[in-house]
Amino acid sequence: MVSASDILNAKILVVDDQEVNVRLLEGMLRIAGYTSVEATTDPNQVCELHRQNRYCLILLDLQMPGMDGFQVMEGLKEIEGDGYLPVLVITAQPGHKLRALEAGAKDFVGKPFDMAELRARVHNILEVRLLHVASQNHSRALEETVRELEASREVIRLQSLEEQKRHEQELALAQQTQESLLPRSLPQFENFHIHALSNPTRYVGGDFYDFQQLSSGEWTGVLADVSGKGMSAALLSSMVLGALSMKLRSGTEPQEVLNRINQLICEKSLPFQFVTLFLFLLGPNGAGQFIGAGHTPACLFRSVTGKIEELASEHYFLGMFDFASYESRPLQLCKGDILVVYSDGLTEAENQQGEMFGEERLLTIIRQEAPLGSQALNGQLLKTIDEFTQGMPQTDDITLVVIEKYQ
Repeated sequence: MVSASDILNAKILVVDDQEVNVRLLEGMLRIAGYTSVEATTDPNQVCELHRQNRYCLILLDLQMPGMDGFQVMEGLKEIEGDGYLPVLVITAQPGHKLRALEAGAKDFVGKPFDMAELRARVHNILEVRLLHVASQNHSRALEETVRELEASREVIRLQSLEEQKRHEQELALAQQTQESLLPRSLPQFENFHIHALSNPTRYVGGDFYDFQQLSSGEWTGVLADVSGKGMSAALLSSMVLGALSMKLRSGTEPQEVLNRINQLICEKSLPFQFVTLFLFLLGPNGAGQFIGAGHTPACLFRSVTGKIEELASEHYFLGMFDFASYESRPLQLCKGDILVVYSDGLTEAENQQGEMFGEERLLTIIRQEAPLGSQALNGQLLKTIDEFTQGMPQTDDITLVVIEKYQ
C-alpha cells in the first residue's frame, strides 16, 4: 500500500520556461503539503535531472523555446526502459491534450491552473506512479492493483460531479463580484474620449479597469490583471480596487499608492497570488504620468508621426516582493494621440486552429485605424477579435481600454 506520507514526500520536478509559472506551481504544491519539489526553467536539463533523481512526477509545460515538451518526453522515454512516463503536462491549448497523451503523458492540466484540480491530478498520478514502482520491485500481484487503480480513476471523475456543481455556483458568484467592480458607465473627462471593454472567461479571472476624477482636476485610469481564477481572484480584485480608490482620492502620489498596495497584497494575499497593473494619471492638457507593474506594455499612437510608442512595465508584479518600490514615468498625450492599454488575454486569444491573436496583429490594427479616431479603432479591434476567435472559449479575460485626447 502507498501511504499519504509516501505521496507527500515523493520527488516532483516542475518544468516551465516562465519563472512566474514555476513560482506559482511550486507554491501550490508546497501549500498542499508536498515536501520534495524542485524546478527548472531550462527544458534541456530535464532528462539529466531525471536520470540523477528519478522523479515520481514531472509537471511539464508543452510550449517552451528551444525544446518543447514533446521533445522532452522523447528523451525521457530513453531513460524509462518500460516506457512509463511520470509526466503531467501543462498546456493552454486544448488541441495539445490528446497529442500529449499519445506521446506518453499520464494526465494533463490546463492553463490557467485550478488549485483543486491540480491537487487531485497530482495526488492521483503520484499514487499510481508509486504503486507502479512498487510493482516492479515486489510482485505481479501489485501490478494488478495498479491497473485496478487506473480503472478506478473514471469512478473518481463521476464522484466529482457534485463537487463540480458546487464549483460552478462559486464561479457564478465570482463573476457577479467581478462585474460589480467595473464602472456602470464610462466617465467623461475634459478633452478625452474613453472606450473600455472586459470579456471574462467562463472561469472568471481577475481583470478590471477603473477611472477616477481627482480634486486636482486630473484623472486616473487603471487596468489590472489579478492572478488565478474564481472567487479568490475576484476577492483580491475587490481589495486592490478598493485600496486604489481610497489612496488616490486622498491625494497620495501614484508611486506611493502602489508601494502601499504592494505591501498590502504581500501581507494579506495567498503566497501564489499577485497582480499586474498599468496605472496612468492625466490632466486636461494631456500631461501626466504612468506606472507599469509587470503588466503588458501599453501602446501610445502619435497622431503627428503615425508611430506607436511602447510604454513598458519596468517594475515587479504587485504582491511578489515586499521590498519592491515603484516609480512613475512622465506621460504626455497631444491632440489626436491614442493610448491603448490591454491585458495579455487579448494577444493570447486563440482561434480554432490554436493560433494566438498576437501583438503584431494588434499593432497593425492600431496603425490602420488610429488615424480615424478612437471610436473607429475601438470598433475595429472588437470586430477583429470577434472574427478571429469565432466563439472559441478563451483561457483568460480579454480587457481593453482606449483613450484619445481630442483637443
